[in-house]
Amino acid sequence: MHRRRRTALVLSAAIAAAAPLLTACGSDAHPGAAAVVGGQRITVAQLENRVSEVRRAQRAAVPDETQYQQVLAATSSLTRDTLYSMVLDQVLHRAAQDAGIGVSRKEVEEMRSGLEQQAGGAEALQTAWLQKYGVAPQRLDDNLRFQVEATKLAQLLGTETSQPVFWQALAKASKELRVDLNPRYGAWDVQKSSRVDAKTPWVREVTTGGTQTSA
Repeated sequence: MHRRRRTALVLSAAIAAAAPLLTACGSDAHPGAAAVVGGQRITVAQLENRVSEVRRAQRAAVPDETQYQQVLAATSSLTRDTLYSMVLDQVLHRAAQDAGIGVSRKEVEEMRSGLEQQAGGAEALQTAWLQKYGVAPQRLDDNLRFQVEATKLAQLLGTETSQPVFWQALAKASKELRVDLNPRYGAWDVQKSSRVDAKTPWVREVTTGGTQTSA
């Protein structure tokens, strides 16, 4: 279970550690899309819904207004990080499929049970995943499936999720899926399977309930 816990830490840390190495991507041909993965759109509305789920959970967990504002400040990149997670989930799934890997409901339940024991209960685990990884409670099982899939892929490759061999497999899947991010959310580094910040000063991030503005 320690290795699975470390997998979660490594993959979540990768979101915050995306290096500023710009690659050419853009979704001008896909209006209303936050990203296109394998020809399928992740719409702005879908992205904003995911972000809203997290914000509602954060609001419920932190009723004090001052503390909530501190949470907002600490998670100011939530929209972009959430999109990265949504894309990476599909990239990882493609890599796992290519390797013949599947994840059963029992495997997810076993991982959740073990983590709940470590955290001190189901509610404590939900709170920990919300605070550390920006995962809303209703998305916890989906995220744990992602973690199991990543662990199994790493094990099949004879490596760990922090090692180049693992990320090379994801890079291959990224190329196959032709990941394309809307420039307002950054760009996608195919080799690293990570989001990078696009140098487009006239485009500003759109937050939930907000509108895009021009500089």
